[in-house]
Amino acid sequence: MTDTGSTPLDNEADCFHDECGVFGIFGKDDAAAVVTLGLHALQHRGQEAAGIASYTGQQFAVERHVGLIGDTFTKRSIMDRLSGDRAIGHTRYSTTGGEGLRNVQPLFAEFAGGGFAIAHNGNITNALTVQRELQKRGAIFSSTSDTETILHLIAVSEKTHIVPKFIDAIMQLEGAYSLVGLSEKKMIGARDPLGIRPLVLGDLDGAYILASETCALDIIGARFVRDISPGEVVVITEKGVESHFPFEKQPPRLCIFEYVYFARPDSIIEGRNVYEVRKRIGEELAREAPVTADLVIPVPDSGTPAAIGFSQGANIPFELGIIRNHYVGRTFIAPSASIRHMGVKLKHNANRAMIEGKSVVLVDDSIVRGTTSQKIVQMVREAGAREVHMRIASPPTMSSCYYGVDTPEKSKLLASRMTVEQMADFIRVDSLGFLSIDGLYRAVREPSRNAECPQFCDACFTGDYPTALTDQGDQGDVRRLSLLLGNNG
Repeated sequence: MTDTGSTPLDNEADCFHDECGVFGIFGKDDAAAVVTLGLHALQHRGQEAAGIASYTGQQFAVERHVGLIGDTFTKRSIMDRLSGDRAIGHTRYSTTGGEGLRNVQPLFAEFAGGGFAIAHNGNITNALTVQRELQKRGAIFSSTSDTETILHLIAVSEKTHIVPKFIDAIMQLEGAYSLVGLSEKKMIGARDPLGIRPLVLGDLDGAYILASETCALDIIGARFVRDISPGEVVVITEKGVESHFPFEKQPPRLCIFEYVYFARPDSIIEGRNVYEVRKRIGEELAREAPVTADLVIPVPDSGTPAAIGFSQGANIPFELGIIRNHYVGRTFIAPSASIRHMGVKLKHNANRAMIEGKSVVLVDDSIVRGTTSQKIVQMVREAGAREVHMRIASPPTMSSCYYGVDTPEKSKLLASRMTVEQMADFIRVDSLGFLSIDGLYRAVREPSRNAECPQFCDACFTGDYPTALTDQGDQGDVRRLSLLLGNNG
């Protein structure tokens, strides 16, 4: 969230803040313009800031700005500076401690062998430990981003060329990452060994693309080639694509919350259409937590596909009982205390004509602190609803995420300190129901969760973290580290 010196809306803190998005293209004239379009499609993954780095054929050009993609990268003066046929970009949401232009990506460094730019989606859970060791060796950090650690590891690597240096660097990391890097002659992509963060390969008239989601390929008319495999390093040059697999193969653990909330509904993640998965989540929820009601109403926009599935599964009519104002962005700063008090109504308004006198089921993707749910419920009751039931299209969020998603610490998560019945009383609903963890797995076409070897990263629901959390004495320390380093989504 951009620091403007004002107080943001209270309800902004009561949600999962999106991750970040990465996009790169190699071998296309006006590459930066293509990257701009790709980042537009990935804007949902981060709205705080954005950046693009291109290689002009003679030198690197880097533009990094606070705000939305369209705020800056549609200006001719900026795009003229980003010439060349290869470029990478990043759209960002940071944690509280990571705001500021110095942390906006791509980050760039001049090595002995030439310049290198890098963009990162994820969070490195041993970044502080590695950083301290590098500082003992004389390294000076200019940002509070864990991504800068990668640049320093590349710089001190004893390998000869950029690809071996890059591989040497990432093999010293823990946590989650999808990376896109750019040197003078190569574009490099990498995914962490468990594939927690998504990354895909595309093709546009012979120019190769790396992107966080397939929706970024669709916007430019590119062809989806394949997912980058967990632990894979892809190197793109004028000769084509080559792959390296430096890590020992492990069972993959893609973040399951991509299907619940993060990814755009029209994306395909690991072969699954996100919209279809979210509808199946709603259908599973209707089976597991049935309710008698007149209407099913989504909490827009993230609850909409699941609400459609719930409506179909429960045979209850679906209606848009809450209307969202799409022109109030995440960084909206209320100009006065009286307007801030309006809170959630700046973004949502109840459709009284549909709600009055009705028993309604509100469907949302998750409950974090519960304060926004409380305000939504109050708004619907004030619009005349006879009964308000709430159904959540995911299991209770019990634990913080340390893999690039800004979540509150565990003690502030409503589900970590209340029973479902207590949560229902807190948000003032007539009933409250969550999807089970096995129901979520069934929605992604898995029979159930394999407790011995889970098929996804579901730590926010189960507390089962799939990687080491080195920078900790306890998990609270990891949260403080995340604030310090400003994880990159």
